[in-house]
Amino acid sequence: MSAETGTLRPPPVRVPAGERGATRIADRVVTKIAAQAAREALAPLPGEAAAPHATVVVRHGAARVHVRLDLAYPCDIGARCAAVRRQVTERVGALLDMEVSEVAVRVERLHPAPYGRA
Repeated sequence: MSAETGTLRPPPVRVPAGERGATRIADRVVTKIAAQAAREALAPLPGEAAAPHATVVVRHGAARVHVRLDLAYPCDIGARCAAVRRQVTERVGALLDMEVSEVAVRVERLHPAPYGRA
């Protein structure tokens, strides 16, 4: 019943779930989550290393991610890149319910460990 007029309102129309629309997640949100996931996989970063930077393209609900990062050296570069790929795929998938079809990792710089540390 409407308070102003004292008349009954018709019940709200229920729209089926498939016809209600969709949520679109901005590419910049996916980019920030991917970069944070890369940081998590690499923690701690070498002293002078830049934070990982990600770029993302989302098409048809699937993300293609490119990550640029610095690594400490010596390290197992392949294993570190695999850890980044795995973490980015898992975090983007879990937080955004989005498929990640590709994660390309580019190592920009290697930071040598100080003499005596390996």
